[in-house]
Amino acid sequence: MDMSTGATTPSWDTRARNREARLARAAQVLGSRLQGKCAPAAAAVELLTAVIECGDRVCLEGNNQKQADFLAGALAQLDPKRTNNLHMVQSVLALPQHLDLFERGIASRLDFSFSGPQGARLARMVSAGQIEIGAIHTYLELFGRYFVDLSPQVSLVCAQAADRHGNLYTGPNTEDTPAIVEATAFRGGIVIAQVNELVDELPRVDIPGDWVSFVIPSPKPHFIEPLFTRDPAQISEIQVLMAMMAIKGIYAEYGVQRLNHGIGFDTAAIELLLPTYAQSLGLKGKICKHWALNPHPALIPAIEAGWVESIHSFGSEIGMENYIRARSDVFFTGPDGSMRSNRAFSQAAGHYACDLFIGSTLQMDLAANSSTATMDRITGFGGAPNMGADARGRRHASPAWLKAGREARQGRTGAAGTPRGQKLVVQMVETFREHMQPAFVDKLDAWTLQERAGFELPPIMIYGDDVTHILTEEGIANLLLVRNDEEREQAVRGVAGYTPVGMARDRRMVENLRDRGVIRRPEDLGIDTRLATRNLLAARSMRDLVDASGGLYAPPARFRNW
Repeated sequence: MDMSTGATTPSWDTRARNREARLARAAQVLGSRLQGKCAPAAAAVELLTAVIECGDRVCLEGNNQKQADFLAGALAQLDPKRTNNLHMVQSVLALPQHLDLFERGIASRLDFSFSGPQGARLARMVSAGQIEIGAIHTYLELFGRYFVDLSPQVSLVCAQAADRHGNLYTGPNTEDTPAIVEATAFRGGIVIAQVNELVDELPRVDIPGDWVSFVIPSPKPHFIEPLFTRDPAQISEIQVLMAMMAIKGIYAEYGVQRLNHGIGFDTAAIELLLPTYAQSLGLKGKICKHWALNPHPALIPAIEAGWVESIHSFGSEIGMENYIRARSDVFFTGPDGSMRSNRAFSQAAGHYACDLFIGSTLQMDLAANSSTATMDRITGFGGAPNMGADARGRRHASPAWLKAGREARQGRTGAAGTPRGQKLVVQMVETFREHMQPAFVDKLDAWTLQERAGFELPPIMIYGDDVTHILTEEGIANLLLVRNDEEREQAVRGVAGYTPVGMARDRRMVENLRDRGVIRRPEDLGIDTRLATRNLLAARSMRDLVDASGGLYAPPARFRNW
């Protein structure tokens, strides 16, 4: 108390004192079972009960690939009468346990980015009022909020190994760990890491031990999903044709050298056409040199043929470890030979340092807005809105960026305007998805989801004014060149095929757009569709990829059929 004013003197160390209280509770509960920072796996539930308080923001490391699965299972075993109302802040909902927390009443609120295989269950639980969603974020957006208003009180992460001081080695799958740990450790929070093994000496230190509160050796190695791996045997001839149009009609036209590919067979087809079709066009050294991309096995033939100079990765891919070690000029590797991935840095690179993003979607409307949130699945967005958005803060130039900017000014105003560039954002979709669901719709399901889930905004993945090109089996629509909303709608309809949206096109207006080069069919690009066969692929099976790597690539068992 300040006696002169009667005001209470504020306390400036409440976070530090709260952290010490949590650590003291853990030490009391575990007793001699706690050896330094190391706790046994059998004590995981007791440890979590001791350090987590009702209403805490908890970050459970669930990435695109690496999962703190042992800690997820332990968290789901807590007594909801004692631990409840948790606010989960995590990138990805990948495991059933991630939603079990809400079903059991342990957690109530969720801020996330991507739900992947849990998308259908998430939609059902939101409809039933079992989960309150704060927001569906992009990765960078969620990471940013970790350092502003969503700092976790407790974070549960995973690593390859730890030493007795709590230093962590994350190996090739670092992914989200640095962002999570730093945001927690420097805001008075508790960091608990499950590790595959305890060792005397680490190959390298990825997370300093004084940022880590507890280490738990997991009974089995943490789960890693080979999310980006695609079997070339499943690439269709339609996807080969679309890949040919992407290479000749977009990559070559703009001289794209720095790029990011989304997940899918269509983009894998592009990667496998670089040493064959793109080589025949004389494009080596002119396109596709620098990538923000996971170490896709589909890129092996292009790497071996000398197309690729550098790859910075969001995460790793199972089975690529030996290949990455042997190609250290291409990948970001440490002195130990293993790759260091980093989702936050790769997202920033994809947003600011790349000239092109090409990905797919589940639905696209007449304004070219796209979304992967449909009536029966809330899958979230991941990094697509960061990759697929024009970076308004960008100030360095490149030929591809400048050309897209010139076309955009020409399309909008018919005059030069203030000079600036624009990022190329390509949505590459077949007109019909699985079960003959049209990819083009008059109205996105996102609007209905907004109403049902009580979202402030419809969950649109990429806004139409950021999309520069739409690529389907019918051709390419260059939205940079449209002059008004009517032309934009007809450009979308013009490549929407035999969907209801495509069938409702104004045929005369679409032909006018084609005359102006806004819409281009394969024949307009000089592509003979008869040549669009799987014979063009540099690898047509997983075994071909292994052979191309010189035996260095070891595919996961589910991809082996020999």
